[in-house]
Amino acid sequence: MKYVIIISFFTALFGVNTFQTNAIKVLSLTEFKEHTENKKVQLIDVRTPDEFNSGHIKDAKNIDFFSGKFNVEFNKLDKEQPVYVYCRSGSRSRKTANKLEAIGFTEIYDLNGGFLNYK
Repeated sequence: MKYVIIISFFTALFGVNTFQTNAIKVLSLTEFKEHTENKKVQLIDVRTPDEFNSGHIKDAKNIDFFSGKFNVEFNKLDKEQPVYVYCRSGSRSRKTANKLEAIGFTEIYDLNGGFLNYK
């Protein structure tokens, strides 16, 4: 019982998005590149347009996490196909992955450390 209380405390403190789920996998840089480079995948950069325009992963589509059209744009994607997300450092993409799982995406990959790690 003591462990349940401790886990509940940390979950409340840090949010559930600190843990991987069945649908969400956090990939290392090497794994992320293996999955996405020279492949036709749903690769989404959730940074702002200015961040995206200053440099992004080849073939990525920009869907701004802060945009009012976030859900509309993600609902255009195929929920049955894997989706790969990244942001600057990993925070927004982790939140995005949780949102995507909630709206029915079944295979979500998040770049550990974000674009800062990619360079």
